[in-house]
Amino acid sequence: MLDYPALSALSEIIRRGSFEAAATALGVTPSAISQRIKGLEERLGQVVIHRGPPATGTPAGLRLMQHLDQVRLLEQSLAPDLRPEAGPAVLRLAINADSLATWFPECMPSLPVSYDIVIDDQDHARDWLRQGQVSAAISSDPDPVPGCDALSLGAMRYQALATADFIARHFPDGITETALRHAPAITFNAKDQLQIRWARQVTPRRLRLTGHIIPSSEAFARAVELGLGWGMIPDAMSGDARRRNHLHALIADRPLDVPLYWHVQRAVAPALAPLTAAIRKRAAAELRP
Repeated sequence: MLDYPALSALSEIIRRGSFEAAATALGVTPSAISQRIKGLEERLGQVVIHRGPPATGTPAGLRLMQHLDQVRLLEQSLAPDLRPEAGPAVLRLAINADSLATWFPECMPSLPVSYDIVIDDQDHARDWLRQGQVSAAISSDPDPVPGCDALSLGAMRYQALATADFIARHFPDGITETALRHAPAITFNAKDQLQIRWARQVTPRRLRLTGHIIPSSEAFARAVELGLGWGMIPDAMSGDARRRNHLHALIADRPLDVPLYWHVQRAVAPALAPLTAAIRKRAAAELRP
């Protein structure tokens, strides 16, 4: 039997980054938190916390935190008179930044939990499930990991956009391989392959793009509007700027559609059913079939 007060301490340390902050959150002393973690590590025979600073979870610690979250989530689905006295249910999800910036937040009120959102590229969000660190994820990979199901949501459409001045300055002879190599591109992070994937539709070669890294969907779109570079922006974020002629497609009628899938662990799928229903309904309205 796992020591759930110790798991509560572990969870708060990982989420808050220190033993002191965890003690404040749980209303106990830092010494009590240390004793809980020491006892848990002795019982398991392995370290669950990297002391830091900041304090972070080991792979074993992260799996135990996720286990506690799932237990609380399942307990919340019980009738109110049957629920044990426990902390609030926390739902940890891996969501791509563009979904979080556009259609996903309207789904969140469907489930009365505290959300812990991990932002990752849609091509890599599934990895969090494989590592047992989240209960569900939105990913572009259709293949579910063991113990999970994957539901198709539709496709998010992206356009390669820039300002008229940027296009005139960097692409005077059209969207050529040479011009794409030298024109600054904006990428979300090192994992972001959308600009490269779009460029491969235009030229037969995989190009090494240069430019800016801006890990925020809103700031990314704003940087494109300011003429710092060209980038792939979802239609849901670019419509107003395009209607006002602030942004233009590098090549008309050359979008990039990225399919999205909702991956959810079977063990908690019944408890997440309201959220899953809200996601499917919202995706049907916002994404392309």
